[in-house]
Amino acid sequence: MEHFRVAKIIPLRFVYCFFTLLLCDFSCADPPYPKCSNTSNFIADDPFDKNLNNLLEILTSNGSLSKFYNTSVGTNDAERVYGLYMCLDYVSQETCQNCIAMASQDILTLCETSKEAVIWEESCQLRYSNDNFFGKLNTSDNLPLSNKQNISEPEQFRSVVNMTLRNLTRKAAYSSDMNATGAVGFMDDTVYALVQCTRDLSPDDCNKCLGVATREILDVYYYSIGARLLSRSCYLRYELYAFYEGKTEASSGSSAGNQKGQDSGTKRWKFALAAVVSAGVVVAVFGSFAYYKAFKKRNKKRNNETFRQTSLKHFHRDYPKDQEQFPYFDFASIEAATNNFSYSNKLGEGGFGPVYKGVLRDGREVAIKRLSICSEQGSEEFINEVLLIMKLQHKNLVRLLGFCADGEEKMLVYEYMPNSSLDVILFDRKTRARLDWSTRIKIISGIAKGTLYLHEDSRLRIIHRDLKASNILLDRDMNPKISDFGMARIFAGTEGQANTATIVGTYGYMAPEYAMEGLYSIKSDVFSFGVLLLEIITGKRNAGFYQTNRAPCLLSYAWHLWHEGQVLELVDTLVADSCNPDEFLRYLHIGLLCVQEDAFDRPTMSSVVVMLKGESTSLCQPKRPAFSTGRFTNRSESGAENSCSVNGLTVSIVMPR
Repeated sequence: MEHFRVAKIIPLRFVYCFFTLLLCDFSCADPPYPKCSNTSNFIADDPFDKNLNNLLEILTSNGSLSKFYNTSVGTNDAERVYGLYMCLDYVSQETCQNCIAMASQDILTLCETSKEAVIWEESCQLRYSNDNFFGKLNTSDNLPLSNKQNISEPEQFRSVVNMTLRNLTRKAAYSSDMNATGAVGFMDDTVYALVQCTRDLSPDDCNKCLGVATREILDVYYYSIGARLLSRSCYLRYELYAFYEGKTEASSGSSAGNQKGQDSGTKRWKFALAAVVSAGVVVAVFGSFAYYKAFKKRNKKRNNETFRQTSLKHFHRDYPKDQEQFPYFDFASIEAATNNFSYSNKLGEGGFGPVYKGVLRDGREVAIKRLSICSEQGSEEFINEVLLIMKLQHKNLVRLLGFCADGEEKMLVYEYMPNSSLDVILFDRKTRARLDWSTRIKIISGIAKGTLYLHEDSRLRIIHRDLKASNILLDRDMNPKISDFGMARIFAGTEGQANTATIVGTYGYMAPEYAMEGLYSIKSDVFSFGVLLLEIITGKRNAGFYQTNRAPCLLSYAWHLWHEGQVLELVDTLVADSCNPDEFLRYLHIGLLCVQEDAFDRPTMSSVVVMLKGESTSLCQPKRPAFSTGRFTNRSESGAENSCSVNGLTVSIVMPR
């Protein structure tokens, strides 16, 4: 994805929003609802601008993993930008990611060069600032919105809503996910309510935020049949229909429904005029849109056949004997296997699209990665992944069974992993109990061996570039298998180097020299492996780790405890009884060696495998690990010693995914 500001084309939704805002008060407008600070601004393409764009990329990529996420990007206070998003808890993870992606674009379009801004979409909010606001309560400039229909018994209704919201506030403030929903009867109707806080708040601050929100919304809109309040730190909404269960309006017998049509004549002509203006805008762009659709339809069949022929040409050229082992699946068979891509068959959402469980006609269970139409992985990356995996054979790499290319649909068919991905089990306290110490050691060893195969033992020399917990799949026996090779790169030539035009991967796992300067080598994967190792033995996620103010991530916290001689504090309490302290210390030591700031100092994967087996009598002392930034120092081969190897590094154009 190019820099967010490569185009200044205004979407139709903004044109509609503009005219609606002219004709209505703010509460009747559709989202987005922005609040932009005019007290401090940045200059386009300056360091703050670049950090902001990187931040928004990070937030968007995490939208498929969590309903709340906060992080910061930048090397010093003047350029650093802090940001977070919060999705409403009842929406799907896919909806959450789409909402954050939309909010990221909208906030740049509407707030332009503001150094501080917040935007609310229908199901999420996104916020950034040049000041660290994490964990700080902010109830200033709250935005109340209301339904235009009034209730017949406003005072009685206000009392019921007030009681409901305050009960939910107490419940949400002291729950782990800081949200709560509830319903209570009112006359012949039911009041449905939802409250939610950003998870960086303390319970007391969450309670305060929702208390302020309740007072503000009921002071202004106590007569309305439905309302919501948008705050930087919390969210509140109530309606006479179960909006958090997917319903969009109240029943026809609702007493509040009898208020429909009672708006004044002034409001009617405003809405009528808004409709006329919007219709004019639609007519103005309809011709271009219709032409685009016709052009797209006319070329779809031709593109479908061209892509398929190109794909098969690659396969027949490189693998003339492997066609039966790696068959081409037609779209109809995959559609049948996944029950028409039903939601119940969905296993998760990856960086390039959703993954579904399927059952083929012969009874085999498979996992099908369906490339999103708007995904950044195009035809080249898709073919690259198929060709690459076909050349790889290792017990710790996921097995590819086939592929499908049908128009804009591009899919990969893998063996099915019944225990899902490592992140699903590792970062949930309830499921993490399944990972005893011996199982964690087995997983670490398997990942190391699979990565070593990629680097040294396969017919090719491959950098994965996106090693992370969600890309480690677990089979029935909890054996790890590395997956997702769409962004992998082959070392070409005798020098073991490769080039790339874009930086891809996941922040928190990316080596500093790669994330910041576009330099990559096999040591980039070593860094990612080190992060994985530390996450597995501690049960803690590196990204979003806030154990102490002195340690913004797991790596720095582990380094801090290492120097204080208190690393056993990192032992996951769920494995404390089965974990050998000496073994834990050795594994943490190896992890710190892998995440050292300078790529030159990191060991190779062959050395890591030896160290994990305990065959190395002594380990060198680790140097400072990379935190959020880093610098690569290019040294000569003559300076290498012990387990350190020469890096084949190249410079790329920095463009985070």
